[in-house]
Amino acid sequence: MGVLSGMEPASVFRYFEEICSIPHGSGSTGLISDYCVRFAEGHGLRYIRDVSNNVIIFKDGTPGYEGSAPVILQGHLDMVCERTPDSAVDPEKDGLILRVEDGFLSADGTTLGGDDGIAVAFALAILDADDIPHPPLEVVFTVDEETGMLGAAALDCSPLRARTMLNLDSEEEGVLLVSCAGGVSAACHLPVGREDMSGVEAVLEVGGLTGGHSGVEIDKGRANANMLLGRALNGLDREVPYGLLSVSGGLKDNAIPREAAARLVIGAKDRERAEELAQEYGRIFGDEYRSTDPGLSLRIVFGGEGKFRALDAGSGKRVVGALVNFPGGVQRMSPDIPGLVQTSLNLGILKTYDGEAVMSFSVRSSVATEKEEVVSRLRNLTDLLGGTVECTGDYPAWEYRRDSGLRRLMVEVFEEQYGRSPSVEAVHAGLECGLFAGKLPGLDCVSFGPDIKDIHTVRERMDIASVERTWNYVLEILRRMK
Repeated sequence: MGVLSGMEPASVFRYFEEICSIPHGSGSTGLISDYCVRFAEGHGLRYIRDVSNNVIIFKDGTPGYEGSAPVILQGHLDMVCERTPDSAVDPEKDGLILRVEDGFLSADGTTLGGDDGIAVAFALAILDADDIPHPPLEVVFTVDEETGMLGAAALDCSPLRARTMLNLDSEEEGVLLVSCAGGVSAACHLPVGREDMSGVEAVLEVGGLTGGHSGVEIDKGRANANMLLGRALNGLDREVPYGLLSVSGGLKDNAIPREAAARLVIGAKDRERAEELAQEYGRIFGDEYRSTDPGLSLRIVFGGEGKFRALDAGSGKRVVGALVNFPGGVQRMSPDIPGLVQTSLNLGILKTYDGEAVMSFSVRSSVATEKEEVVSRLRNLTDLLGGTVECTGDYPAWEYRRDSGLRRLMVEVFEEQYGRSPSVEAVHAGLECGLFAGKLPGLDCVSFGPDIKDIHTVRERMDIASVERTWNYVLEILRRMK
């Protein structure tokens, strides 16, 4: 008996529990792709699996729906793998330990992967059933959505006949997403030289920030640890000479970094003043971000004396100059949709290697020319600093469709089932819908899903009752597509 046995809808939670037993982090989707292929073969369903591990499964319409227009059900196979420092489970390698508490489903010490395992479970439960009315289905499972939508970008969509798509990759019940920003990852590479330097080793640390998703929370005014680190280093340099050994911060370009650190070499006589300046900037930052990042801290920790290979003076100034002068955060709000961020960028990953420093940004915009302009600014600044920019994972915006039969149907069904109107929204975060809309001309698409809280964190939890309501919602939508 599984942990989720007895929960409704039974078939959805049975498949979700099986999915959670299979490691399926971004970049490691072979096993979960194998699982989907075995499912298709076991049910006698036609399928396509490509070299990227994307899987498409086809199923004919049920009796009376054979001549109906086909529909795409779409979600992604990969999950963000995070765990607490003391967790015995590594979601990159191990199955998850599921926990049910107070009406929510979570995983012990790790992310849950409800984003987007619940979409996969919904689709498999529908494919498995013989008593659910539906038109011909084209179920599309993509990979590596969380690392730049690489699977959707690589997918050959020519076998797909459907021009209506239900994307189950949203995490707020009652919200129908109908437009999203486009985006690109831009990595700025700055070459650095090194020289021998003697002194006291010190680590300047920024921590305790709130962080968040760079698409969903970029407008909340939260601090970016990498950019605060640059400010602190720049301020320190005005009074205390130091050599820069390394800078680091953040794990993903689409997450606002919560922590960052710089390893320094400081003269023994400057140690006291460096400590005073760290405290001073800690107070300044704490005051500036007291509402958004109440746990913010800045400290300097000293090590032993020795001889180190530090960045030469010119290289150190270029790295700090980049951190101080690169743009970040919201660049423009939408003039048409109140409250919607139109263009932004986030310095999510900061790393130093022997011969270069790399600063990786997630750039987003619902206007293609503005996205290109932000990247151009990064290129120009990086060029002035003697570096280069590498762009990957470029995906288009998903533009709002003024006349959408699918949206009308979904609003109608929602109002009947819930007794209220859904919220129809655009979102600044990227969704695979944009890539599919670019490959399938005329695609009518809506993104939705059950309530999932704190995605991409170890606090992730999925509302069980919301899953059941969303399941009934999906079934009624399919029933009316005759």
